[in-house]
Amino acid sequence: MGILEIAKAGQINEEMRTIARAEGLEPELVRARIAEGQIVVPLNTNRPARVVGIGRGLATKVNASIGTSTDICDVAAEVAKARAAQAAGADTLMELSVGGDLDLVRREVLAAVELPVGNVPLYQAFSEAERKYGDPNKLDAEMLFDLIERQCADGISFMAVHCGINRETLLRLERQGYRYGGLVSKGGASMVAWMMKHGRENPLYEQFERVAGILKKYDVVLSLGNGFRAGAIADSSDRAMVQELVINCELAEWGRKLGCQMMVEGPGHVPLDEIAANINLQKRMSNHAPYYMLGPLPCDIGAGYDHVTAAIGAAQSARFGADLICYITPAEHLALPTREDVIEGVKVSRLAVHIGDLAKYPERRGRDAAMSKARRDLDWQRQYDLALFPDDARRIRGERCPEGDSHVCTMCGKFCANKGANAVFGGLLAESAKR
Repeated sequence: MGILEIAKAGQINEEMRTIARAEGLEPELVRARIAEGQIVVPLNTNRPARVVGIGRGLATKVNASIGTSTDICDVAAEVAKARAAQAAGADTLMELSVGGDLDLVRREVLAAVELPVGNVPLYQAFSEAERKYGDPNKLDAEMLFDLIERQCADGISFMAVHCGINRETLLRLERQGYRYGGLVSKGGASMVAWMMKHGRENPLYEQFERVAGILKKYDVVLSLGNGFRAGAIADSSDRAMVQELVINCELAEWGRKLGCQMMVEGPGHVPLDEIAANINLQKRMSNHAPYYMLGPLPCDIGAGYDHVTAAIGAAQSARFGADLICYITPAEHLALPTREDVIEGVKVSRLAVHIGDLAKYPERRGRDAAMSKARRDLDWQRQYDLALFPDDARRIRGERCPEGDSHVCTMCGKFCANKGANAVFGGLLAESAKR
């Protein structure tokens, strides 16, 4: 049995206990929410991976994406990025290659990290059709299902599968007169082109039970891909995007009944004033299925700093109930990210979701309170211990440490506010320490 069926049977297994310990929750609560489809655990019967819970009542998680392109295909570089993402604190990883030997890249990345690894099967499917036939639109549906099975057998833990793209979503796009930002999902755009070329329904929607059956066999999470996500804030919450969200929420319910773990993906480019509404809509329509937010980016002109743009959106998303955030790097919209871009993207996203979680779970502010006391007391070692990025904090201080007084920093020096105030209020500090 997969973890969803185990939970529905009322049983608590070791993965549930691991999540409960990590999150400070009761194992029974974790079990009940897995049974309801409100928590998912990316797994694979063929590959042990770090146990990560994603969903209601849990800390918001961060995903890092790596992968080759048709212009840059360096397997060793992608493996290095994968390891760097893990070291920087990513909770999950997506391998999104479209260039080179895609089976080799996937297997090398899977062997290099302990994280649950996800992917998008349409990327390889259309890439292989292009190589084999010279035309991605010659993709055969059976080839696509065979590929999904092969990727699951390799050890993929969650798959972004574009099942919510169908004739209805395409009709909404056509009737609204297309978009400012067009279609920005590689998998989604390729599937739309295939459907229009052949005048056929999306086989991933048409044969949804088959998709869910393959993933259930390996206990893989089916992440319902967001192929019509907005690529511009002017397109946010348009009819095409909302139509796909409605369908994906319906499919999430259907998939759970089939015994497959389900997660819903979200936009995209979303202005700040629409983030809460988008998440509330998804949660209401899906019975709180885990929501995987891509970014989101609340403006369109931050190129070069889109990791910061996305962090603002991610903090808001975490605050209002998003469960997994896909990081954005400084290279977004510009180039294939480097290893350094990956590290920066992971760290900024981790900070963003922590900020959001402080609002979502006020009872979890103890670490921040402890940091405040350490700063007040000029306890530098304690500050490093509590910092989200201790090595960076230690390095910056080490490079610019004052020569005369090691208790202060070079920002204020002898005019350090806490040093002066502590001298005045030393008696109160002593009394506070006794209590």
